[in-house]
Amino acid sequence: MTRFLTIKGTITKSLAPALVLGALFGSHAFAATEDSASCTSLRATGNPEYPPFLWQVENSSLLHGAVANLMSELSKKIQIPIETVYVGPWSRSQQEVRSGRVDLMAGAFYTSERADYMEYFSPAMMFTKSVVWQSAVAKFHYSSWPDLKGRWGVTVINNSFGQEFDAYAKQNLNLLTVASLEQALSMLGAGRADFVLYEKNPGAAYVQKMGLENVVSAVEPAISSEGLFLTISKESPCNTPELKSKIAIALRELVDESVPQDVLMDALTEWREGPSKL
Repeated sequence: MTRFLTIKGTITKSLAPALVLGALFGSHAFAATEDSASCTSLRATGNPEYPPFLWQVENSSLLHGAVANLMSELSKKIQIPIETVYVGPWSRSQQEVRSGRVDLMAGAFYTSERADYMEYFSPAMMFTKSVVWQSAVAKFHYSSWPDLKGRWGVTVINNSFGQEFDAYAKQNLNLLTVASLEQALSMLGAGRADFVLYEKNPGAAYVQKMGLENVVSAVEPAISSEGLFLTISKESPCNTPELKSKIAIALRELVDESVPQDVLMDALTEWREGPSKL
């Protein structure tokens, strides 16, 4: 049975039984039974430690990155302003969407627990791999999930690696949850943990930022490969059938036009040429 500890936060609840992904929308999925004209703007948020997908610029209330840029393109399609805002760490972002104080989650893996409080749009905006990060001085063999048993790992509070791995980890792994990726990587570099679980590209960006390139590294194979979905809070006052249909149609058009790949490449260039302070 997994042993979970939490630093500066609360542990993620147990995953609810698997649910059919019934909150995915198509162009004809909803009748315009409610007037969404009163929804004159939308607020989105996401994981601020997630470059090149999202990152926080110091002293800014907005998030930058590929997903924020995609929200701008979506805004043009639906003709409603979308502001991608920084509300705090990843755990706080989820709380704000759960409450409906923020309308959209700009990038989340699917889990049945999250589907309890927000609805998912299809298709996925982008895809990302999650990996095991190890210390250069304390490497161990890793080729499959069971190789992590009996070791102490670290991840960020309320982070998910897809429903299948989350369920496996809850039953079999020892995971410490901390408030930020920087804290997790610092613990790994200092020998206070055996491994860190985090997404590959955002993790690599933080390793570079912290000067840990020769201290920690990612190992293959990935523990999971998941789609990043756009979601809307079930408590959002803008959660109407008409608006959801408009977003679903626009998102499908953007994906068909390869806009997510374009904004991702632009964000990678922006990050590499001069990352702002996080």
